[in-house]
Amino acid sequence: MRVHAASLNAADVESLRGVFVNRFASPIKPMNKILGTDLAGQVRGVGRNVKQFQPGDEIWGDLSYPYGSGTFAEYVCVPENALRLKPASMTFEEAAAIPTAGVVALQNLLAKRPIQPGQKVLINGAGGSVGTFAVQLAKYFGAEVTGVDSTGKLDMLRSIGADQVIDYTQEDFTKNGQHYDLILDVVVHRSIFDYKRALSPKGICVMVGGSFPRVFLNMLLGPLMTGKKKIGLGAWKPNKKEDLDFLKELFEAGKVVPIIDRRYPLSEIAEAFRYLEEGHAKGKVVITVAHNDKT
Repeated sequence: MRVHAASLNAADVESLRGVFVNRFASPIKPMNKILGTDLAGQVRGVGRNVKQFQPGDEIWGDLSYPYGSGTFAEYVCVPENALRLKPASMTFEEAAAIPTAGVVALQNLLAKRPIQPGQKVLINGAGGSVGTFAVQLAKYFGAEVTGVDSTGKLDMLRSIGADQVIDYTQEDFTKNGQHYDLILDVVVHRSIFDYKRALSPKGICVMVGGSFPRVFLNMLLGPLMTGKKKIGLGAWKPNKKEDLDFLKELFEAGKVVPIIDRRYPLSEIAEAFRYLEEGHAKGKVVITVAHNDKT
């Protein structure tokens, strides 16, 4: 595969920094020498057993476990079942922004039960890569959506459909008297007691990412949630064909689009990591890969 674009995810930063979960999974040496899971590019060559693609095909996909990562490069070898044909209406950059964050948002919004029209859904960390997809998807399913993030991201959240926005530097969504049927928290720093206070009587909180010690403690104390309120850890199954096909359909219909904040060439990927770590990114940070066909 010739890589034309890739995108950064929080998991890439965690792998780079060697956070506890990554060290636990691979205690002796890094699991992957080259980071990057989201991929959009062009097939340059195929093995004799490949049936789905041929040289010249434009594709997109996700090289998350067990496919070995490695998209922050000019070329990468990829199993064919990790790829899909890229829609002609998508740019390479748009295609690279969707696979991980879009699927994580979709699966975790629907993980516990379907969203019903009119339900109140709150996305904490709504302005990031997963959050911007979650806001659009929740609106598509008919929810009344509240997005929580920093001051500089609120206008963007309104522009992609958030009904209400909360500046976490000015207001605590767990203390404003509002109650939500679903809380999707992608920056977990809250206790289960905070969530309990903000949930409706049958509300659900799904935790995705964030502080590992806080997530672990919340899961340990989860049984203390009384009544029908529930708290759970988000799940994610990469490369689920039905989910990628669904996201493609929504993109082509103009219902869900990737929000791309900044683009960095592959040569400046270190600066891209620094920017993402600062926490100011509005949506996705994309890596572009230039190729000189004369060489």
